[in-house]
Amino acid sequence: MTEPRHPTARQDAGPDPDAVAAAVSACPAVAGLSGGRFGEVATYLPGRRVSGVRIAPEQVEVHVIGRLGVPIREIADQIRTALNPVAPHHSVLVAVDDLDLDPEPVDAPASGDGAVPPAPASAHPPPTRSNLS
Repeated sequence: MTEPRHPTARQDAGPDPDAVAAAVSACPAVAGLSGGRFGEVATYLPGRRVSGVRIAPEQVEVHVIGRLGVPIREIADQIRTALNPVAPHHSVLVAVDDLDLDPEPVDAPASGDGAVPPAPASAHPPPTRSNLS
């Protein structure tokens, strides 16, 4: 006789949410995963949650923070390519919730001695009495 399944267990567990999160986070155009405006985008596992990843029977939904300067289409293409081996039989829905304004990846080493570089000089000087007339 077959063991009864737990009533809340999914029949088809689908792709591993941690593998999806790792594949998406490894994309160069992705600064990080996003839980959505209210943190509602997540896969809930026993005792924890994987924020930014939602697994449905036929679809994987990911919400990300993209890197500034990378076209949205390229961000989505990188994510879909990265998820093809992880979720080959699922459609992939990509939502870019925000853009990271930092031009360097978070894990990139600081340039030189670790000091914060000075802000670039503006092409236009600040207004003064001498250059307003």
